[in-house]
Amino acid sequence: MCGIVGYVGGRDSVPIILDALSRLEYRGYDSAGIAVIDATGKLTGSKAEGKLSRLAERLANGSPLSGAVGVGHTRWATHGAPSDLNAHPHLDCGGKIAVVHNGIIENYAALRARLVEHGHTFTSQTDTEVLAHLIEQHYDGNLEEALRRTVREVRGAYALGVISSDDPEHLIFARNGASPLVLGIGDGEMYVASDTPAILPYTRREIILHEGEIAIVGRDGFRLTDYAGARIERDPIAITWDAGSAEKTGFKHFMLKEIFEQPNAIKQTLSGRVDDDGSVNFGTELGAITPERLRNLSKIAITGCGSAYYAGMVGMYLLRSLVHLPVEMELASEFRYGDPVIDSTTLVIAMSQSGETADTIEAVRIAKESGCSVLGICNVLGSHLTRLADGMLYTRGGPEIGVAASKTYVSQATAMTLFALYLARLRGTTDARRLSEIADGTKLLPAAVDVVLNTSDEIRKVARELRRATSVLFLGRYVNFPTALEGALKLKEISYIHAEGYPAGEMKHGPIALLDSTVPVVGIVTKDRVREKMLSNLMESRAREAPVIVVANRDDDEAESVADHVFHVPRVDELLSPIVNVIPLQLLAYHIADIEGKDVDQPRNLAKTVTVE
Repeated sequence: MCGIVGYVGGRDSVPIILDALSRLEYRGYDSAGIAVIDATGKLTGSKAEGKLSRLAERLANGSPLSGAVGVGHTRWATHGAPSDLNAHPHLDCGGKIAVVHNGIIENYAALRARLVEHGHTFTSQTDTEVLAHLIEQHYDGNLEEALRRTVREVRGAYALGVISSDDPEHLIFARNGASPLVLGIGDGEMYVASDTPAILPYTRREIILHEGEIAIVGRDGFRLTDYAGARIERDPIAITWDAGSAEKTGFKHFMLKEIFEQPNAIKQTLSGRVDDDGSVNFGTELGAITPERLRNLSKIAITGCGSAYYAGMVGMYLLRSLVHLPVEMELASEFRYGDPVIDSTTLVIAMSQSGETADTIEAVRIAKESGCSVLGICNVLGSHLTRLADGMLYTRGGPEIGVAASKTYVSQATAMTLFALYLARLRGTTDARRLSEIADGTKLLPAAVDVVLNTSDEIRKVARELRRATSVLFLGRYVNFPTALEGALKLKEISYIHAEGYPAGEMKHGPIALLDSTVPVVGIVTKDRVREKMLSNLMESRAREAPVIVVANRDDDEAESVADHVFHVPRVDELLSPIVNVIPLQLLAYHIADIEGKDVDQPRNLAKTVTVE
């Protein structure tokens, strides 16, 4: 989950690396560091615990660094607490080799013990430092070959970058598993980063490093090989995101900007996929998942982590309702170890914003080994998931910098809705007029979300009242049970207030014991088949003196009668309502966290992409 940056070219690398790291800080902000080869050919660097600003201050106030070749890193701690010593880059004993690393080296303890026996001295608690010493151990004048020997010995999922004063014209990178790296191609210069937003201001030509590959980059270009040394040819792809999409553009936080980008994110996800007659058309996007395979399915299994899992749960309800197939939900971390009962008649839908989530990628591997077709739903072109899946539905949300998902969640829920409509029409399980009605309703979603966004100031007033709560209960039923889960997750992630999402029918089986005047209850009560049941649950909450906040349609007097506060949302088809109803809950979490002075974009202990278990 750490962020890696590299630069080689004709300019000073330090300001470029610091700028690029600032665009990757959502990947980790426990510490940061930089290493360059200076004008004398010496490897030198600086590291600092804490956010990137601490490193920038240290460089500005101490001895400045300069060099046309360099690497940088922002860390999310795994092995070893955040500290200057544990920050990357890590050096070999001779101080000529520096390594930055994202991921985990699973056999680092045995490697470290062996290296100590050979006289190596370690200064950190990290697994990464083993890499620097192992490269040194194998180095005989050829840095590239030393790295090849090293990666043959290590186990784990990782991305790593190496810089050496013995080879001052090149940087070398390697990738194994769900730890992304992209190469940016400039004019007489090259960039390397863990994610595209880092290099958007500098280039629009990109090479994605695949698993089991090594990249050697210099100002004259790049060379790709596999771990055995065989040459790999790959054409660059064009980055279609504009640089402004990775900037705040006047918003206080990236998360707030991304919440307000949701109408457009929905439009982009729908674009070109809904025909005039209400049918859904994916063109060639489903790849090897043919209509014949879809007609012969016996069940569907959906897997993901965090918000992606909850978006998948929205899809589960739609698929059951419209397609009438058994649909199972499994957290990817449980899918890996839970002995899933799947076979060639199972479609596995893998949800991942980044396409690099470690547990989700491993779940996909298991599905493929079991003969399943795998449909990926993802936001990032060329990511690991896109190469493993048989078919891909891109959510087209653009870069999401805030750690807490917002527009990627609604984009994923929208993509799942489209797939449910497509599969129901293909299999003839729901009346075509009903499917067209829902499909036409999707076109109204951007406007409906925009209406809710216009109530942001009203929601902020409620946030001021709820900011002191120590626990909040979110209740939903049917398709809006996932909405309750996602609302609770958002509040936990960025405000650090304890929150739980519950199916409202379970309230009397335990959670009601928590209720009193200090525990607010947030209920989703828009007009659908479970509305009356929800109203009863909220009346029970009110009877226990719990403050009640409802998400409801306008002119719903019954909902208003049980509520202390109402977040109004436009009425849409009940199967589409989760996409609209989650918006006020995102805004509520955002405003509480902002009022409380929390770091909304970089919440403690979290990183955007989880590439390790």
